Amino acid sequence: MATSSNSSLSGSSVSSDAEEYQPPIWKSYLYQLQQEAPRPKRIICPREVENRPKYYGREFHGIISREQADELLGGVEGAYILRESQRQPGCYTLALRFGNQTLNYRLFYDGKHFVGEKRFESIHDLVTDGLITLYIETKASEYISKMTTNPIYEHIGYASLLKEKVSRRLSRSKTESRKASVTTCEENAPVEKITSLVRRAALTQNDNHFNYEKAHNFKVHTFRGPHWCEYCANFMWGLIAQGVRCSDCGLNVHKQCSKYVPNDCQPDLKRIKRVYCCDLTTLVKAHNAQRPMVVDICIREIEARGLKSEGIYRVSGFTEHIEDVKMAFDRDGDKVDVSANTYPDINIIAGALKLYFRDLPIPVITYDTYSKFIEAAKLSNPDERLEAVHEILMLLPAAHYETLRYLMIHLKKITMNEKDNFMNAENLGIVFGPTLMRPPEDSTLATLNDMRYQKLIIQILIENEDVLF
Repeated sequence: MATSSNSSLSGSSVSSDAEEYQPPIWKSYLYQLQQEAPRPKRIICPREVENRPKYYGREFHGIISREQADELLGGVEGAYILRESQRQPGCYTLALRFGNQTLNYRLFYDGKHFVGEKRFESIHDLVTDGLITLYIETKASEYISKMTTNPIYEHIGYASLLKEKVSRRLSRSKTESRKASVTTCEENAPVEKITSLVRRAALTQNDNHFNYEKAHNFKVHTFRGPHWCEYCANFMWGLIAQGVRCSDCGLNVHKQCSKYVPNDCQPDLKRIKRVYCCDLTTLVKAHNAQRPMVVDICIREIEARGLKSEGIYRVSGFTEHIEDVKMAFDRDGDKVDVSANTYPDINIIAGALKLYFRDLPIPVITYDTYSKFIEAAKLSNPDERLEAVHEILMLLPAAHYETLRYLMIHLKKITMNEKDNFMNAENLGIVFGPTLMRPPEDSTLATLNDMRYQKLIIQILIENEDVLF
């Protein structure tokens, strides 16, 4: 297969003049192949077939052999019929003509038609997508295997040219940052929408950005209209489920390219629907903060008027009022009002903070490190135990580590007021043990067995926060 005609399309084009913005050159070869792919040709059965499934049309020919299906297709590229298996009645087969041969696929239906992972509303769409995939993978197998060798994602010089322009727009307001457009400086050129790729580069180079590592949250996505991969710059072929999209930052890439994308997701605020129940790293990266806003705001309020409150964190606030605080954070974000005028009972704010930690999809002390902490707690030698805890802390994701560090400093302040609030490291460990760390498996028995070790870990973290962090 000749690819020389596309050699000039590898990578992005960057002008030497920093004032001239040129978007990356998207590679058109695979798009051209999709346009050339055979079109589906339905071979209609001339007679009415008894017991034809209601979800199949006139392309269904009943029980016929492979040889009869091959004859009906007549060697026409893209021609297809549906048949019932002679060997296994009740099982259905798609017979499709491609590459001068008849291909037979076991056909399934569960409300949608499928032969593999993709599910289609109609047989016509399934065949159309199949012909595109077969044609491209036949004509460009070598090209596809090398798509990831020279990704534009690693060489997005064009984005760095926009650093100042984009950063200024990002700083105006969070709303504007999502709608910002890029223009040339010297003339009124047509505006270009900032892609997730450009946005990522601008944020990465922002000095105020907290550089926490975060993996992309890719999910299979169906793109309406032509789309190109933002990793390799190649066309994403097919009719549906052409690639994956990061649900946090909007990056669009091929499924095979997603394996090579670095853990540098920059979540977009418009994609973050709430504060509670949101992944911790996703939230702090979306807000460009060191810690979740809930942690900062609640701790600030508790330290202002609750350090000496008797039973702080042990005494519960009214559940409905705690839910009010949760909804206020989800609605108002960092503009939330948790002052004494709105919530006179400080236990409501303490309860809202504990609820935030309980609602995290991945606990502050992550599932990956849970068993390691439990094993460390079982060590009998205090020095060895402390050293083991310190080493495991280094395994936490950066945002989790920073949040835990800040919380332990705060809880240490709580214990320093024990004469007034009657809260020490031990009973705070009882409160925060199951709140900050949960076993990976949802087992009540495992939780009960580990409770004393959970308490001990939190107690150690509070008492030794100045050494461990």
